[in-house]
Amino acid sequence: MEYVTLTNGLKMPMVGFGVFRVPDKKECQESVYQAIKTGYRLIDTAASYTNEDAVGQAVRQAIDEGICQREDLFITSKLWVQDMKNYDAARYGIDASLKKSGLEYIDLYLLHQAMGDYFSAWRAMEDAYKEGKLKAIGVSNFYPHVLTNFCETVKIKPMVNQVELHPYFTQEQALETMKQYDVIPEAWAPLGGGRYNPFEDEMLLEIAKKYQKSVGQVLLRWNVQRGVVVIPKSTHIERIIENIDIFDFQLNEDEMNQIASLDMGYSGSRTKHFDPEFVKTVLDRKIHD
Repeated sequence: MEYVTLTNGLKMPMVGFGVFRVPDKKECQESVYQAIKTGYRLIDTAASYTNEDAVGQAVRQAIDEGICQREDLFITSKLWVQDMKNYDAARYGIDASLKKSGLEYIDLYLLHQAMGDYFSAWRAMEDAYKEGKLKAIGVSNFYPHVLTNFCETVKIKPMVNQVELHPYFTQEQALETMKQYDVIPEAWAPLGGGRYNPFEDEMLLEIAKKYQKSVGQVLLRWNVQRGVVVIPKSTHIERIIENIDIFDFQLNEDEMNQIASLDMGYSGSRTKHFDPEFVKTVLDRKIHD
């Protein structure tokens, strides 16, 4: 495993396991357990995924069976917009994540969206960080202009920014902005989120054949070589095993550029963070009473 070091000295694995859209508790617990058993140490969940409890169960199962210790794991969760109304609401949301997961602390906690009163929510996260409830704090879906304003305003700068990053949306400006503020980039949907068809792309197939790897492994390796943490998701054990097996080959500069040439920019089926109706939908989504 390769690691990146956050600004507070905490080491974060460069390949993790995501559980977005795995609402079934039993399936989620089993997938996370198998991932830990396979060697994953970074697990990414969120309050809005409604499976923080299943992740916590899998963590306890793995620890009880002696597969790992708690300090070996890097558990990430995220504060939902519903709990970003003010400072007190955010404190409630943070404590709810801890309670649901059954964890004494969360290794990395993120603001899920740049919506609501995210500055007040951040102050609550800063305090929880100082108290040791959260070992690191960061943001998610913060575009360059938002991240710049945020970093220039808050006391503790975010340590991670989790955004959509894959060859069809390379986000070079976002990476450059994060670098300026020592923010580690983390990719959600590192394989494209099922919206493209990289597995039939001749260029990608040719590169994969050269290294005797799958197209998925090539895409993950491409992001990791850019310094991006990746959190692929799968509930299939063969894919779980495959996605972490990317550290025995290296893409050359020409191959990195070829893959980057697939970039489509902010177009097509991109998540519409700039669409007022999408923003209203996110703000209206409730995950608890």
